[in-house]
Amino acid sequence: MADWIPNLEESDKPRYLAIADAIASDIAAGRLSLADRLPPQRKLAARLGIDFTTVARGYGEAQKRGLVVSKVGQGTSITGLASPAAVQRSAVRPILVDLSMNLPPEQDDPALLKRMQEGIAAVSQNVMGLLRYQGFGGAPADKDAASSWLGRRALVPTQDRIFVTPGAHPALLGIFGILAQRGETILCEAITYPGARAIAAQLGLSLVGLRMDRDGIDPDAFADACRTLKPKALYLNPTLQNPTTLTIPKDRRDAIAATARHFHVPIIEDDAYGFIPTKSPPPFAAIAPDLTWHVAGLAKCIGAGLRAAYVLAPDTRSGWPFAAALRAANVMASPFTAAIVTRWIEDGTADAILRFIRTEAAARQALATSILPPGSFQADPISFNLWVHLPPPWTRSAFIGHMRETGIGIVASDVFTVTGSPPEAVRVCLGGPISRGGVRRALEFMAHSFEDGPALA
Repeated sequence: MADWIPNLEESDKPRYLAIADAIASDIAAGRLSLADRLPPQRKLAARLGIDFTTVARGYGEAQKRGLVVSKVGQGTSITGLASPAAVQRSAVRPILVDLSMNLPPEQDDPALLKRMQEGIAAVSQNVMGLLRYQGFGGAPADKDAASSWLGRRALVPTQDRIFVTPGAHPALLGIFGILAQRGETILCEAITYPGARAIAAQLGLSLVGLRMDRDGIDPDAFADACRTLKPKALYLNPTLQNPTTLTIPKDRRDAIAATARHFHVPIIEDDAYGFIPTKSPPPFAAIAPDLTWHVAGLAKCIGAGLRAAYVLAPDTRSGWPFAAALRAANVMASPFTAAIVTRWIEDGTADAILRFIRTEAAARQALATSILPPGSFQADPISFNLWVHLPPPWTRSAFIGHMRETGIGIVASDVFTVTGSPPEAVRVCLGGPISRGGVRRALEFMAHSFEDGPALA
């Protein structure tokens, strides 16, 4: 019903809730029927003399209640009434469009999903064997799969340097713990992955951020910190860095490695996103293998529920205390998880998942480029997130509050900032279970908020 106009005068609720209530009551009264198309949001806002944002929130609330569905290019249509309990739940506790977790887009290709399920079924045939204790660091078959996977990053390690671990976080916790003692210093980017901050805090380490430019940490700042702070290690997330999405180029990696070698500082390379680009600079583990602890987590390139990571130690001797630290904390990686990963790597499923993730991530980045104002964000064409620089007079606290009131979750720069004042910036993630259409609607709302500013919002 392109001419539909809700009656908002009889409601004392906020207008966006009144719009959702009007949709529900008009469906119940028969004034709106299944498949009826509602007016475009901007047109209805003009008719009612209210802000576009209010109408957008109203339609969003109606969708949470199961009253309508919005499709790109097709507008918003009536789907019918949800159950009373569902309506009540959504009215009390809005469903969050979670753009706060940096996850890969979820697979929706039936053939690929079937292939993944078949691999899990095949692995489960050895269910009793997978319920037993395994040798720490991975069975030989799992290490062979790890070696094959790491070969995609130009790494050809021997098995005695490879460890299959229960995720990147336990691996980083173990590495930080054997390289530094309480009160000692580990260097990192000035804006860095918050998991590293949490691990350093847990261990009582001093995490010091280094000055950055568009190519990563400044080698001169790194050298100065080595002279004055005597750091025990340098932690880096060098490819599609979380949250800025920058990738350190080859010449800068060479300069950083040379400085690390000069001052005998180990490098902890968190290569969570290293497998996402089809072409990227060689990892530090290839440039300075004798200095580098390489952590290749699988959460971002296959799936976050697969708590597994491949760790490459600088040499055999370094692996001994690392194995002891992880054994004390975790006993072993889950044999089930390791077997599934091995199966998917061996039969090509992992590569198929990776291709899907690359394609979908690129499509979502293209959406962001087409919707958000030029220059308003920093991103790689294949990254999972945006590093959004807020236009004044928006502040990060005001913007996050505004987005959350509409049911959109994002993350402030504060959690990533190690040194200096946090910039007026937020991380907006484009992956996870949210559909491409959901990403589009969230970005359109964000772009409109940029135009209006906090006063109108």
